[in-house]
Amino acid sequence: MFEWLPSYEGELGNHFGYRRSAHSGPIKRGETYSFYSANLERKYGETTPRSYLDEWEEVTIQRMLNWGFTSLGNWTDPRFYDQERIPYFANGWIIGDFKTVSSGNDFWAPMPDVFDPKFEERAMVTAETVAQEVQNSPWCVGVFIDNEKSFGRPETDEARLGIVFHTLRRDGKDVPTKRAFTNAMKAKYGDIDALNSAWDKSINSWEDFDKGIDSSIDSQTQLSDYSILLELYADKYFAIVAKALDTHMPNHLYLGARFPDWGMPMEVVRAAASHVDVMSYNSYKEGLPDHKWTFLEEIDKPSIIGEFHFGASDSGLYHPGLLHAANQEDRARMYKEYMESVIDNPYFIGAHWFQYIDSPITGRAYDGENYNVGFVSVADVPYAPMVKAAKTLHTELYDRRFGK
Repeated sequence: MFEWLPSYEGELGNHFGYRRSAHSGPIKRGETYSFYSANLERKYGETTPRSYLDEWEEVTIQRMLNWGFTSLGNWTDPRFYDQERIPYFANGWIIGDFKTVSSGNDFWAPMPDVFDPKFEERAMVTAETVAQEVQNSPWCVGVFIDNEKSFGRPETDEARLGIVFHTLRRDGKDVPTKRAFTNAMKAKYGDIDALNSAWDKSINSWEDFDKGIDSSIDSQTQLSDYSILLELYADKYFAIVAKALDTHMPNHLYLGARFPDWGMPMEVVRAAASHVDVMSYNSYKEGLPDHKWTFLEEIDKPSIIGEFHFGASDSGLYHPGLLHAANQEDRARMYKEYMESVIDNPYFIGAHWFQYIDSPITGRAYDGENYNVGFVSVADVPYAPMVKAAKTLHTELYDRRFGK
């Protein structure tokens, strides 16, 4: 794929890396090379080891301020956490050896078994780690924990309620979330015959229920109960994360898990609203049409867009990105119009563009994304139409929102 790569011992040999695993693609692990960081060394020079990153950090901050951005969004490199010149958002992932459940459509990874005590333990570790990075800085607006979790998809009832649908088939002896579901239904119905009547089932006992059942949806009452159980699961997830952040980062906002627009059942949205300070959504659309976001009035919480972007194929990259523009000028127009729809919605407090840098032309190592979605190219050159649009947008931002 490459006409040239440096030797390990050469001047640019320090930009090799290694990825232990990949989400998708033909290669599951292997060596990587960052042409972006190599270009930074070419551009800024290296007087001391990795000094080009210090130059890059300073230039990036100056660009953000000059272009009128009010904060650095999710995925911000922790090296920016102590710059004290522009607010930023921190992020963390809850990883570990806790048990898992499935939604049936686990896009990025299986879902955590939130009733496994190990999950709360690992959530505490995550919050403590982020807190150590942030050091209680007042420049940190808040924290996103996790990202685009597969809480359920909208296509069918089984997909929307997939965590319940699939977990009910499992054995509560091995799956704490299943045991929690069993206890919830036992508390509601008392007698197994009452549940059988409501669900149109013929389960012999609560013991058999807990061992695993045919979870096919046979009645409207069963559908309503599945909705209750999904909200029970989601409430436990957000309660645990909120508790961890309250313990380790009490002075910072909790901004949720950035719901993808393909994975935000209302049961989960309601559960999140009970625990987060700000709701977060990743919405790759051409804007925020009012009819799609009427539920914000019911939720009545500040909200933020965690990701959106537009790209074009005139950059030389093979893939424009998830939303296609005709060219760079059109891309800038679409960006400005999207942001205006955010500004015009009183429930939204902002939006974060994804991402600052174009993807590598050969695709990022994690999943092959090779999108023209940066404000800068892999040569660290800004896209002038995007910069112009941002400056105009930010000059008009507060007048448009507040009319003064």
